[in-house]
Amino acid sequence: MYEKKVYKDEEDIIFGVRAVIEAIRSERPINKILIQRGMQKELFKELKEELANKTYNLQFVPIYKLDRMTRKNHQGVIAQVSPIRYQNIEPILNHLYENGEVPLFVILDRITDVRNFGAIARTAECVGVHAIIIPSKDSVSVTADAIKTSAGALNKIPVCKVDDLSSTIRFLKDSGVQIAVSTEKSERPLFEADFTVPLAVVMGSEEDGVSLKIMGEADIKVKIPMVGMIESLNVSVSAGIMLYEAVRQRMTE
Repeated sequence: MYEKKVYKDEEDIIFGVRAVIEAIRSERPINKILIQRGMQKELFKELKEELANKTYNLQFVPIYKLDRMTRKNHQGVIAQVSPIRYQNIEPILNHLYENGEVPLFVILDRITDVRNFGAIARTAECVGVHAIIIPSKDSVSVTADAIKTSAGALNKIPVCKVDDLSSTIRFLKDSGVQIAVSTEKSERPLFEADFTVPLAVVMGSEEDGVSLKIMGEADIKVKIPMVGMIESLNVSVSAGIMLYEAVRQRMTE
């Protein structure tokens, strides 16, 4: 028998078919919708119609997972809502160019650990990153835990959630933004790259780094010098090194 417990961020969830439908209609920022497997057909029918042609991250889960999130009557559906409103990257980029600023973005490719997300966001805010871009699926989202881990940085820095990371990267490239990744396969040291240009730094998954597809889109591939026995750094540490190199170069221009 499983242990029943209340989801610790209950203030960040909406439960019940009608409440979730109304959240969708009012365009509340929703990170994920969890639906009970084998949910009563009549209840699911209305929700399914509301979800048609929308790109929410849906997960079909056993009822005990929903019961652990709330003791109240969830009717087989819970939506995890974001405590912030996600933004669009296009107007942010246009605003930067119009004001003569040099864009600096962070793109997170399948980062799943909320602590890494929070640490990266904290560093990004400190160095003046203009926006963080995350995919809508297979990625962390902005939650109360993430905001706490970021020391509140996620309340200050724009976060853009996109359905297709590759399309967003192509848009940035077409708009004059160069895509930078760090990889041990590169022979080019980090400090030899030009980070004074409009730039988006991509940080990859804790499991396997930047995906091959996105690696193929990169304009700048660099290697963070290391002399120890361990082959890789924590992703949030790597992000800090990359971003502070951008700050160093821009301050010495």
